[in-house]
Amino acid sequence: MKKIIEINGMSCEHCQARVEKALNGIDGVSAKVELKKNRAVVNLANESVNDEALKEAVTEAGYEVVSITEKKGLFS
Repeated sequence: MKKIIEINGMSCEHCQARVEKALNGIDGVSAKVELKKNRAVVNLANESVNDEALKEAVTEAGYEVVSITEKKGLFS
């Protein structure tokens, strides 16, 4: 499953790395942060990781989650 997390507060590559580290620290999560788009693309190995865990990781890293949406489609 793939999710898109819209994030406020990131302004530099340090911010990007901090959010990626926080998300990738969750078991079963592989995340890539797109700084210019203010979002993270998250691949979940299993569905046991809920949106609240993702939001908590970003918030604890010091940033604000605007939304979390499931990416659906042929190539997700």
